[in-house]
This record gives sequence, structure tokens and C-alpha cells, in this order.
Amino acid sequence: MSDSGQLDKHEFERRDFLSWLVSALACGATTVAASTVGTEAAASSPPNPAIPGYDWSEHRWAFGVDATKCIGCLRCVEACKKENNLMLDAHHFRTWVERYVYLEGEETARIDSQADPVNIAASGSEGQYRFANRYQDAKAKKAFFVPKLCNHCTHPACVQCCPTGATYKTEDGVVLIDHTYCIGCQYCVQACPYGARYFDERKNATDKCTWCYHRITKGLQPACVEVCPVGARIFGDRNDKDSPVSRFIEQNRVYVLRPETGNAPNVFYVGTDKDVS
Repeated sequence: MSDSGQLDKHEFERRDFLSWLVSALACGATTVAASTVGTEAAASSPPNPAIPGYDWSEHRWAFGVDATKCIGCLRCVEACKKENNLMLDAHHFRTWVERYVYLEGEETARIDSQADPVNIAASGSEGQYRFANRYQDAKAKKAFFVPKLCNHCTHPACVQCCPTGATYKTEDGVVLIDHTYCIGCQYCVQACPYGARYFDERKNATDKCTWCYHRITKGLQPACVEVCPVGARIFGDRNDKDSPVSRFIEQNRVYVLRPETGNAPNVFYVGTDKDVS
């Protein structure tokens, strides 16, 4: 066997052992022990990426969503797919949009997204997305769209549960994944209370929104923010009181999704209601 073959074999055995170890911890360790593993992994996580000309200690990024403006055009979803080279299917998204419709005589909202089978059929393409007009003959009391994405939490559960330190938080508040460390255990997928993570079969690793970290560290906006035609997505630096997101938070009664989890999200919403979580 060649040296290359030996290295491939050793790498496979290493990943296989790590996967087995993670499963063993999940099944046999106590809650305290599992918490300790997560804490130690986070402490030894990869360093913040060194980006020429960018000082992460000077920034504190945050995201705003104005659901009163969103029209459900899904340009943000398509832009995210293209910008981040994601799989062109209807089941792997870094950001998505949910539709909430309240029909007359019903107390709870009917909820669907671009991943709904009816909407997939209406789009006619794996790389394009739309909402089918399924309620055109119904009597709706209220309807609105809610963009969703990774919340880049102040206390991210995904970081605490990652056994290898692949998921980590940068000094400017962005939660990233180092795919060279990820073993595909999907603990973080299960730990995220917002459904913001998914498994990428191409990479054999988890993936999620990064707020287009490769763009914001160069002074650009996330792709979804840049293409939004109605300004429903707002991004900026909270250290700058005049940034768009700082003004958005200051001028509106904002709230975060599922505050009871203790994750302290950094995506701030206006215009939704109690059924949005």
C-alpha cells in the first residue's frame, strides 16, 4: 500500500474512532460529564481567523429582521445559495423564510416555507424558490413572512456541545464552524433550538449561516441583506451607534426568538407574533 493510502486509512480510522467516542459519550456519560467535554472543547477551539486588515476586537455584529416589510420574494435565499456555494436543492439552507397565515375561524397560524412540497412544486427548479398561492380562495385574517437564519447567540448551545471544538465563537460575536475539526456527529444540529443547522453530505460535516463572514470582514454586507428589495434585513456593528442595526434596535421594540433558552440571540425581530419561535 502507498504512503498516501496509509494516510487515508489512518485518517479514516481517526474519524471513525472520534465518531465512536462521541457516540459513547452521548450514550454513557452523565449530564455533568457531557457538559465538561463541551466546555473543554470550546476552550480549545480553533483561533479566530487571521484576516489581513481586519481587527475582530473592534466589532460586535448583529442582525435585524423587519417582518412588516418582508414580501416573501425569497431573493435572499437564492443569493445565499449562490454566494456560499450551497447545494441547489430544497432542503439545505443557511437562511429561509417562513409564511404565517391566519384563516378566519382558526386561532393558530398555518406555517410553510420554501421547503414545503407544494412550494417546491410551484418553483419548478431546484435552484429557484417561491411560495405557491395556496390561499388565494381562502379568507385570511392576517398573513406575514418571517426570515430566519442562525442567531449567532451570545451563549450558543452548539458551541458548548461540540466535542471537538469545530463550532466556535469569534471575538466579534459570529459563530463559525471549522470543517477540518468537524466529525459530523451532528450534536450541534440537535442542540440548536432554532433549527438553523443542517448536515452537508458533500462535506460530511454540519453547515449553517455565517452572516457571510468572508464579506463582512471586508466591509461588505451579507448577501441576503444586499439583495433584499424592501430592506427587511438589517445588518451592522453594534459598537457603532450609527450603524443600521444599532438604529434599528434603538428605534424599534425588538425581541429575539425563544429567549427562554438562555442562548441570547443576536438576531432582533419586529413585526411577528406569539406563534413565531
